[in-house]
Amino acid sequence: MNHQPERSQEEIENAVAAYADTLFRVCLSMLRNPMDAEDMVQETFLKFSISGIVFPSEAQKKAWLIKVAVNLCKNQLSFFQRHKQISLEDLSPSLEPPSDPNEGGALLEALLSLPPKYRIVLTLYYVEEYTVREIALILHLHESSVKRRLITGRTMLQKSYREEF
Repeated sequence: MNHQPERSQEEIENAVAAYADTLFRVCLSMLRNPMDAEDMVQETFLKFSISGIVFPSEAQKKAWLIKVAVNLCKNQLSFFQRHKQISLEDLSPSLEPPSDPNEGGALLEALLSLPPKYRIVLTLYYVEEYTVREIALILHLHESSVKRRLITGRTMLQKSYREEF
């Protein structure tokens, strides 16, 4: 990967248009909070805009963006663990909108209830359609670890989803 001095506004806008939804889903699967996920997506594109890296392909650009987003989310989760917070939902449960099982709300809720290491591999595999090998490269894991997390995550998801009904 080569470096360039500055990204054009058009290049940044094209990247946002192409990858914002993907990055949001990845961040949401890790952070379980839409506002935090949006913040991490913005932070990812900020890093992209100042990185100056020239990517040989769109696939490598997408993988780099996901890697940056995952790392930012991990940092955010680490921050949350060090600085305990009281959520708005804890203060007022009535503010939580009811999930609609007819729109996949129960499945999404079950997915979001999983630990982050399982949520991210399931999201990358099933939603973003990455292969086990690609996920291993993005998350800096062995392929066997990704496979094990997929199996465990699916089992946990099935159990959690069945309990909903």
